[in-house]
Amino acid sequence: MRLFIAIQFDRTMLDALTKFQEAMKAQGVTGNYTRRENLHLTMAFIGDYGNPDEVLDAMEQVSFRSFAIRLKGVGNYGDLFWAGIEKNEELASLAGRLRKVLSERKIPFDKKKFSPHITLIRRASYRNGQKIPVLDVPAGEMKVERIFLMKSERGRQGMVYTEIGCVEFSEEL
Repeated sequence: MRLFIAIQFDRTMLDALTKFQEAMKAQGVTGNYTRRENLHLTMAFIGDYGNPDEVLDAMEQVSFRSFAIRLKGVGNYGDLFWAGIEKNEELASLAGRLRKVLSERKIPFDKKKFSPHITLIRRASYRNGQKIPVLDVPAGEMKVERIFLMKSERGRQGMVYTEIGCVEFSEEL
């Protein structure tokens, strides 16, 4: 079972991201657009791991207060087109503490540097390799009050992400 820890977005953030995707489609940008229900921010990608309860237990060891995140900019990694998140110390600290607990518990995860982004389009292309036009970058903000353990499975319509459990913020730290 492929697992990852993520922040799921509220309706306002999802609306901003899907409106931006629609604008990209209208400009002729092609590719594999991430479906609205799959838009998320990955905190730690675990991959194939057979014990989700172990991961949830590790997540519960990391307390955090609610904090705000804000969309900022867009970019690409090759043909993967993404929306960015404004630099945020609370977000970076939470990701670091989650990864530390996973490491201590010997739960494998992708050790790449945490680079908060939201995948909008895979295999993005525009008119024979021309630079993808961006008229208005997405704008959105939300409060993070929980983190989710998700599983990823390939379905007939592409990837299906299912919530396994979540951990809510703590009033006291």
